[in-house]
Amino acid sequence: MSVVACELEHLELDGDHRTVAGVQLVCSRCGHSTESFGQSESSVNRCLALLREECPEGEGNFYVVED
Repeated sequence: MSVVACELEHLELDGDHRTVAGVQLVCSRCGHSTESFGQSESSVNRCLALLREECPEGEGNFYVVED
């Protein structure tokens, strides 16, 4: 298991009826990304957890947001 930095981006995501504020995290190692609605710490944590679950390399990394 490795600690992997991710780039955080605030963006607008397509919701059911309108665009919604959201976040996207991109893995610095492979470029895989995840998105979540909202821009709170919970939304960022959800993206971090999804990166771990969805890792295309099958690694069990610990993801953190770059400073």
